[in-house]
Amino acid sequence: MIDIAVLNRLNADTREERLANLRALLPETDFPPMTPQYINNHIHTTYSFSPYSPTAAVYAARMEGLCTAGIIDHDSIAGAGEFLEAAEIVGMPATIGMECRVDMSGTRLEGRRTNNPDQAGVSYMTIQSVPHGRIDVLDRFFAPYRDARNRRNRAMVERINTLLPDIGLDFERDVLPLSCAAEGGGVTERHLMYALAKKLTARSGKGGGMLACLAELGLELSEKQKAQMLDEAYPFYEYDLLGILKSAFVPKIYIDAADECPRLADVVRLCREVDACLCYAYLGDVAESVTGDKKAQKFEDDYLEDVFRCLREEGVWAVTYMPTRNTPGQLERLRGLCDAYNMFQISGEDINSPRQSFIIRAMENPLFQNLIDATWRLINHEKTGESIR
Repeated sequence: MIDIAVLNRLNADTREERLANLRALLPETDFPPMTPQYINNHIHTTYSFSPYSPTAAVYAARMEGLCTAGIIDHDSIAGAGEFLEAAEIVGMPATIGMECRVDMSGTRLEGRRTNNPDQAGVSYMTIQSVPHGRIDVLDRFFAPYRDARNRRNRAMVERINTLLPDIGLDFERDVLPLSCAAEGGGVTERHLMYALAKKLTARSGKGGGMLACLAELGLELSEKQKAQMLDEAYPFYEYDLLGILKSAFVPKIYIDAADECPRLADVVRLCREVDACLCYAYLGDVAESVTGDKKAQKFEDDYLEDVFRCLREEGVWAVTYMPTRNTPGQLERLRGLCDAYNMFQISGEDINSPRQSFIIRAMENPLFQNLIDATWRLINHEKTGESIR
């Protein structure tokens, strides 16, 4: 984790301040050598939900010895320009993209659960290796979808207030200031839970007071979660709390996404237009979530070959997955299907919590050298336009 004083400087209010502070830090910063195996293409920033601005994310990745890093934010690519400039300042190659949810209506996966914990019939996709001159095209395309999502966010805030009438959560006052929505960032359920976490902490305090509060809400905590709630000195206490709330409370207030999710065919056409790589984000049945915000749940494993058939039928030719988070059996099956269906493979270990390391230890395994090679192909495509496949 970055030193808090440094993080605060790199999370300054404006892009210009953040980048200026990064330049000022360079003479006093001793970066470790870059490790060729350490790549990460799926780092969230404050433009979706994360403790890191794009500048801070680059600094943190470089401080952990990554040789390259990639930005991915929900419904937004607005932080990509800052991410690229910060990467240039620290001398680290970077790749840019974004994450979105697509409506699978009209495909063989219509109405079926894939990789979305909250809703069947809607799948998560990533748009990788976006040519830098096409960032604005993506930003304009997703702007109305962000607006539609915020209409649903407001309705979910009202559900929170119905369940917890003494909380008095307000979307404009309490949620939006936690986001970069004014600069084109996305607002997610995590923002709602973070705002709720702040309200609960202000009301009940930390430690024993918070444990009592959560018990009153009917939430049963694991021993790990209890220890986190008792750690009052942890600087990101409310991040731990939002993880608990997201897993246990979001199902109570969730409203299905509809007009905020473009159809798959439209996103396929968009990616062809901008010459970016559209990827299905494989999740796989979850036994235990690494970040603690996903319950044990079944996803697409029971009909994974149907997923691949659908992707090829609809014009999607890449899959992104998380080697650290899936079992050897899941990975063997997934990689075999990627080979059988000629799908390009990309590593996609998402970072959105201060407790997570930017390093993907699985990349030390020679089995995943293809994922490292793929990262450099993404970067090369952005720079030269050369085909990824």
